[in-house]
Amino acid sequence: MNRDELVAACDRQLDAGRFRDYTVNGLQVAGRDRVVRVMSGVTACQALLDEAVTWGADLLLVHHGYFWKNEPVAITGMKQRRLRTLLLNDINLLAYHLPLDAHPQLGNNAELARRLDLRVDGCADGAPGEGLLWLGAPPAGLDAPGLARHVGERLAREPLLIEAANGGEIRRLAWCTGGAQDMITAAWEAGADAFLSGEISERTTHLARELGIHYLAAGHHATERYGVQALGEWLASEFGLEHRFVDIDNPA
Repeated sequence: MNRDELVAACDRQLDAGRFRDYTVNGLQVAGRDRVVRVMSGVTACQALLDEAVTWGADLLLVHHGYFWKNEPVAITGMKQRRLRTLLLNDINLLAYHLPLDAHPQLGNNAELARRLDLRVDGCADGAPGEGLLWLGAPPAGLDAPGLARHVGERLAREPLLIEAANGGEIRRLAWCTGGAQDMITAAWEAGADAFLSGEISERTTHLARELGIHYLAAGHHATERYGVQALGEWLASEFGLEHRFVDIDNPA
């Protein structure tokens, strides 16, 4: 498949142009024009680049690419080595950040809901980054420790639970994958009993306790392994491409 046609198809599917993001969504590094093999992964780290070279990938599809807002612009050190690997091997780098979080079928929030059997009711109005804070409910009968066990079993990673004083069954859950811990206030304002994301900050603990909302930090990487896989599988089925997902372990 022609690379530019593939990129245009992804841009349309994810509606990438409507997001005001911290990085470049879409083609970040141009490689060969023809794409047959697509490798996907969460982050375009050197280990994933090396896997792409070994497999003979034409295009690397990731959630976390390069060129983040306010990062140093000089092409030196680690950045130089990564770009050199891509350019010397003529590999395209395609990255989608917020568009891949929010997509209603292929996104990280949608895929996390599928894996955790969460009921999806919609998105919170007025949340930062439209469509990023999802609302619904976990399987019936789960309290906060029960939800933590359920998440740990499904993601193969035990989440960090900050338990609020109020116990009982969780009837309304909010979630946003990755580093969305500061959406906890919006989750509380939306009436959620619990909020699930990837990371935790020092302030998150106090917010959870004082607002009276349970917080589960299930891992940035662990909650964002699935959207990029879904997008890669969509490309494979839609255009007859080879797709392989490689999970470079990350405990964060």
